[in-house]
Amino acid sequence: MKITVDVDCTPEEARAFFGLPDVRPMQDVLMKKVEERMITNLDAVSPEALLKTWLPAGVQGIEQLQKMFWAGLQASKPQARSDK
Repeated sequence: MKITVDVDCTPEEARAFFGLPDVRPMQDVLMKKVEERMITNLDAVSPEALLKTWLPAGVQGIEQLQKMFWAGLQASKPQARSDK
C-alpha cells in the first residue's frame, strides 16, 4: 500500500506546525552586525590603506624596498672563484 500526502504551506507555517522557534529576528540582527563589520573592514583593504601599511614611509619606503631587492640579488649572485 502506498500513501502520498502533499502539504502546501510556507516555511513559516511548517516551522510553527513542528513547534520550531522563529529565528528570523535574531538572524536579522546578526546579519546587520555582519554587514556593518564588513563595511568597516573594507576600508582597511582599500589600495591606499594597503600601501600605507606595506610602505609606511611612502616613496622612501619604495626606495628602501628597491635597495633590499638589489642587495638580495647581489648576495645571491655566484662569486668568482679564485682557486683556478
